[in-house]
Amino acid sequence: MPKLGMEPIRRAALVQATIHEIGRSGSLDVTVAQIARRAGMSTALAHHYFGGKDQIFLAAMRHLLTVYGAAVRGALSGVTDPRDRLNRIVHASFEAGNFRDEVVNAWLNFYVQARVVPEAERLLRVYRRRLRSNLVDALRPLVADPVAVAAVIGALIDGLYIRAASGDGPDGAQAAAQVLNVAAQFMEATS
Repeated sequence: MPKLGMEPIRRAALVQATIHEIGRSGSLDVTVAQIARRAGMSTALAHHYFGGKDQIFLAAMRHLLTVYGAAVRGALSGVTDPRDRLNRIVHASFEAGNFRDEVVNAWLNFYVQARVVPEAERLLRVYRRRLRSNLVDALRPLVADPVAVAAVIGALIDGLYIRAASGDGPDGAQAAAQVLNVAAQFMEATS
């Protein structure tokens, strides 16, 4: 069995430290030194592994997207009923691992970073396409215009993350219930 070197362990520690520091500060106004200190290593080592602050932020967002994607795939595994698929997609968006304060703050800052960093903008596009695709697939048999309804549900999910980041949002279960209530209204209108 191959021996796991220190690099993946240190990279993972830096990613977790980045998420924590962004969550603590509520902004991207954190330094590589703060991140490195939180991870228990030197600033030089953090720069060695990632090159700079933007690259560390991007690695943190890739990690969050990977965790989110795994949650959605796990929730959808073997599920064929469209309503159940919709419920599971929405609940995965607001489960504890994806909707805790530090992750919500990281997402909010990711949206801001995507306006100025092309790679962050690309990652945001990938996330939005996957969410839209999953929602459209679930909604197709349930509503007349699944693309439009998926756009509304995606916007609601993003909006509830923004509300949560500002301290004015519901908890995860309440957020999922609100989104599913809106989806149910669209389904009733189609019936």
